[in-house]
Amino acid sequence: MASNLNQVCIEGNLVRNPEMRSTPRGMPVLNFSIASNRYRKVGDEFEKETSYFDVQCWDRLAEDVYAFGKKGTPVKVTGRLKQDRWTGRDGKNASKIIIVAETVNKQERQPREHQEDYPQIQEHQETGGCPF
Repeated sequence: MASNLNQVCIEGNLVRNPEMRSTPRGMPVLNFSIASNRYRKVGDEFEKETSYFDVQCWDRLAEDVYAFGKKGTPVKVTGRLKQDRWTGRDGKNASKIIIVAETVNKQERQPREHQEDYPQIQEHQETGGCPF
């Protein structure tokens, strides 16, 4: 049976230090959150919109990310979306979408002078033009 496409790629910075735990069988599981910024033009100004995503890593990937991941670390995460569902204490159904990571790569920080260029590039992407 074929699966539907479920793939995501997010770049951002770790919001806090990752939290490592193990399953009852000893499998490492790492949880962390990233903040991803998007810039959009509003009139003559650029407005920053920040979204937060919860990420989960398993096994060797969990150990590797735990070794380098600290609050503020820039990362690129690829993986799939997973919806966790449960019944709350009040008896109501609840759910949460997380990213189950397949790869997590540490990114290099951009020098400050290049960070100012980002909104200009984003403007051209939204209008369909090319900044080059």
